[in-house]
Amino acid sequence: MTSRPELKIDDEGGFIRFFRSLPTKDDDTVRIFNRGDWYSAHGDDATYIARTIYKTTSVLRQLGRDPGLASVTLSITVFRNFLREALFRLGKRVEIWESSGRMNWKVVKQASPGNLQDVEDELGPQLDTAPIILAIKVSAKADGRNVGVCFADASVRELGVSEFLDNDVYSNFESLLIQLGVKECLIQSDPSRKDIDLSKIRSIADNCGCAVSERPAADFGNRDIEQDLSRLLRDERSAGQLPQTDLKLAMSSAAALIRYLGAMSDPSNFGQYQLYQHDLSQYMKLDASALKALNLMPGPKDGSKSMSLYGLLNHCKTPVGSRLLAQWLKQPLMSLKEIERRQQLVEGFVADTELRQTMQEEHLRSIPDLYRLAKKFQRKVATLEDVVRAYQVAIRIPGFIGTFEGVMDEQYKDPLDAQYTNTLRSCSDKMTGLQEMVETTVDLDALDNHEFVIKSEYDEGLRILRKRLDKLKEGMSREHQRVSDDLNQDMDKKLFMEHHKVHGWCFRLTRTEAGCIRNKKQYQECSTQKNGVFFTTTKLTEMRRDFNSLSDNYNRTQSGLVSEVVNVASSYCPVLEELAGVLAHLDVIVSFAHVSVHAPTAYTRPKMHPQGTGNTILKEARHPCIEMQDDVSFITNDVSLIRGESEFLIITGPNMGGKSTYIRQIGVIALMAQIGCFVPCTEAELTLFDCILARVGASDSQLKGVSTFMAEMLETANILKSATKESLIIIDELGRGTSTYDGFGLAWAISEHIIKEIGAFAMFATHFHELTALVDTYPQVQNLHVVAHIGDTNDAGGDATSSRRREVTLLYKVEPGVCDQSFGIHVAELVRFPKKVVNMAKRKADELEDFSGKHEDESSKIHASDAEVEEGSRLLKEVLKQWKEEVEKGGLGKDEQVSKMRELVKGNERLLANPYFQSIQAL
Repeated sequence: MTSRPELKIDDEGGFIRFFRSLPTKDDDTVRIFNRGDWYSAHGDDATYIARTIYKTTSVLRQLGRDPGLASVTLSITVFRNFLREALFRLGKRVEIWESSGRMNWKVVKQASPGNLQDVEDELGPQLDTAPIILAIKVSAKADGRNVGVCFADASVRELGVSEFLDNDVYSNFESLLIQLGVKECLIQSDPSRKDIDLSKIRSIADNCGCAVSERPAADFGNRDIEQDLSRLLRDERSAGQLPQTDLKLAMSSAAALIRYLGAMSDPSNFGQYQLYQHDLSQYMKLDASALKALNLMPGPKDGSKSMSLYGLLNHCKTPVGSRLLAQWLKQPLMSLKEIERRQQLVEGFVADTELRQTMQEEHLRSIPDLYRLAKKFQRKVATLEDVVRAYQVAIRIPGFIGTFEGVMDEQYKDPLDAQYTNTLRSCSDKMTGLQEMVETTVDLDALDNHEFVIKSEYDEGLRILRKRLDKLKEGMSREHQRVSDDLNQDMDKKLFMEHHKVHGWCFRLTRTEAGCIRNKKQYQECSTQKNGVFFTTTKLTEMRRDFNSLSDNYNRTQSGLVSEVVNVASSYCPVLEELAGVLAHLDVIVSFAHVSVHAPTAYTRPKMHPQGTGNTILKEARHPCIEMQDDVSFITNDVSLIRGESEFLIITGPNMGGKSTYIRQIGVIALMAQIGCFVPCTEAELTLFDCILARVGASDSQLKGVSTFMAEMLETANILKSATKESLIIIDELGRGTSTYDGFGLAWAISEHIIKEIGAFAMFATHFHELTALVDTYPQVQNLHVVAHIGDTNDAGGDATSSRRREVTLLYKVEPGVCDQSFGIHVAELVRFPKKVVNMAKRKADELEDFSGKHEDESSKIHASDAEVEEGSRLLKEVLKQWKEEVEKGGLGKDEQVSKMRELVKGNERLLANPYFQSIQAL
């Protein structure tokens, strides 16, 4: 971390009075003051930054005296680090204040997790995903909840709206947040905190990693919304004629979002926005638990890139491609036609190695972030450098087109042309004017020196200035040669003439050679940096001053021309955005092909069945992320989910045996197939799933005051209320957070509900071996187990009887049938538990088995139906009645009574054959 700037403020008392007069802000907003070359924060914000960024309060300084104002300073680098941390990880809003005179401070920039427009330059290219911001309005009724939303990516001028019915756990809303990758959610403020629905929405948003911003109820008023939309939208019809304006709740949300983004206060927005309706059902639904269970996006603790599916698949070469991949992962398709279209394109790049490599290494690598470039033109902050970048894209498009024209295989040529070549050709034609303008007006030769200037021939005044600048450049080169001779340093290898960002044109010596200018008055050192020592001479300083003066003059003279060129280039924004869309799509498809080919075993194209038809059968399936880990030789397994035969899979087996990996990899493969990617199997056919719902592992909810068991129950409730017959349910352990009997009861009831009432494809990994009895009642249940090899071994150094222990080898193979052991104590042995503890655990486990398990096992082998129980009870009553009469009539002794009972039972064949009576006998 760079050294902190010193806290120097001219009028401390005046600033303290100003700061304390500011209106109160909410806890999620941080105020930062721009002081030119450094920044400062004060009060609670200073303490927060000290703890968050510097990790110590010793950096705090006091402004003024008794009581002083806690303050902290930030260098530009530290400020940018804090900005990224605050917006991307901590979900904070940031206000940046600047002064235009004595205590005349005002907010010049505002940013929040969903609205980064003002600070894009400070954040740099770190935006992996588009920052989506969403506003929500709910109308709760007895029969359900009507939800209206409006959302936007502030960097693209589009407003999306949606209105839908939801259940009391808001599972559709949760799916929408994940589909869109929402970073910030605007909800109506609830001062009393008594609105249960708003509390649920706040909790769901928090669970999905969204920052929540409360807005006053008045912001959601839709009285002026039609008028505002008429001014913002490109559509020339009045907003009242658009079908979306009938969605009253969505329009209320739109009103709040437009106010929050300040869209109406910037006239450059007028007539630029598009309004569209988002259909939830066109994408597979995912809940927050599925997102974590399938490791879709990178987590804060992920080591290698391939720990997440996004990291594994992201071989994109452009920023727009990486962002589109993140979007596709959260929006698996429900359209079979669209999935097969993507698959066909991926297959084209898999089959043609040269095409794939040329696209990645030659063409896509050189494409900048076109959406951000277009945004700079829209916001009127573009420079001549941005015009040149747009030009460089324009001259590269024919290379893409030429490569596609070289495709010879007719099977792939037509799909590639339809998706890419035709659009690229159209964009290239539209950008011809831009290309000609830049070549006529911009000095392209000067780009080698990273100079962006208008051609001197374009204007007489510029021509004269350019001549004088060139003459100075020649003089500076001669001085470079003279110094090289004087110091005896090679101009190409050790002594360089460079443009320093602070000192202008200087000489630079490598640090090892810098001693040759020490104690020589004719050489003045400017600065010492990692790459060497910068210095100058009196003559170079004079020429540099003249050069700077002439350059400023040149820039002033050309500024009017630059402004014209930038304005003309701005008219090409729609073409740049169209190009961004087509190249992002191309980048992701090529990335899919790259991953499919370079996996340890190549991926295969899955056959897809329409929703509600076909089965899911995978041959030699693998988990794509785990097989990429170092030192892993992945054991493949087949998967068979067949309607009526194996809809509900119960997987038992030892801890660490691979149960979790098996069920998760099925979810990952299903998702990969529905985004159009090839999958890690040797053969695969899949049906379309409308959603993937997961209940996996203990949630990190204790910090929010929610117990592990409660979090488990909430996730399971969401599954039971959201799942349909076409869903895929993944449950990895259930009911472990409570007593064994309660846990087993819940697991059985939940399983039975999924089997009987929902009928979804489901996989349940469990240690409740009793659950496997479901197979006796329901033919669509199938028991599987992960295989472990058990053998006895002797510990070295002891006699055979005392040192003999079980050696368990995990084979990670999934086979039909039941495993009735968990080997939990074996895992304790593996991690070197003290021997006394292990022995006690074994003894207690054996005692419990003797107490309940063994007898129950014997009795449970005999199952009786309700009718058999009824008949057995009746027959037994008759025998007991007869026995009582015989005993009373004959005055029999104790032994004779027992003998008589045996005689009566043996003589009753119907009773002996009754299963209920047999189960009683077994006790």
